[in-house]
Amino acid sequence: MTTAGSLIRTWRQRRHLSQLDLAHRARVSTRHLSCIENDRTRPTSAMLLRLCADLGVPPREQNRVLLAGGYAPAHPEHGLTTPPMAEVNAAIEMILAGHLPYPALVVDRHWDLVAANDAVWALLDGVAPDLLEPPVNVLRLSVDPRGLAPSIENLDEWRGALLVRLRHEYDAAPDDELAELIDAIAAGGPAAPPAATSIVVPLRLRRGGHVLSFLSTTTVFGTAREVTLAELAIEAFYPADQATRDALTRGQPAPGK
Repeated sequence: MTTAGSLIRTWRQRRHLSQLDLAHRARVSTRHLSCIENDRTRPTSAMLLRLCADLGVPPREQNRVLLAGGYAPAHPEHGLTTPPMAEVNAAIEMILAGHLPYPALVVDRHWDLVAANDAVWALLDGVAPDLLEPPVNVLRLSVDPRGLAPSIENLDEWRGALLVRLRHEYDAAPDDELAELIDAIAAGGPAAPPAATSIVVPLRLRRGGHVLSFLSTTTVFGTAREVTLAELAIEAFYPADQATRDALTRGQPAPGK
């Protein structure tokens, strides 16, 4: 049976911390921490949350630790369409609309599409229709031969950058679906390292007779306590060169293959 103590030990080892390191962070004795990890004492919910915070455990997994310890979850979880999330949805719509004419989208922890602005949908013109049926995984879509892959000029470099990022996310919070996503992208083709002179890896996409080059940024909701909100990320794309800026500002390129 999975216990709260065993989960704390797993997260501590995942963070490459000794019991002494974690005990110092949590301001408890090493002996007490050892008793918790080996189920020789029942920690309070407050103690479990303190240890989770010091280990950087995501809200969803904090709830799992609490449940294993016999306590109620500390972090609520709502669907995005429910009334408690109304202000979140309003903020998302404002961010996506405000980013036009540049592409921006929202994804969940598995990179499934939650929302996107019109600039994103214009870039997806010509993609196989079945790939756009929910749930749409934006990373699978980008490297799929029937998706964006044929239009990405630096596909091998882009795939390599995605794998580096995904592996970092998996190391921070292991997840079976993330593991499957990593395997799928790695199996899809070669992954090249970035050029030695690169500052970032751009997405270079052929669309409507143009080669559009984008830099991407990631935004998360600060201080999120709700599980769904804590797992959302806004991926915003900015022009990496003047030609891309000019093309999108003029309302070009026309959607096309």
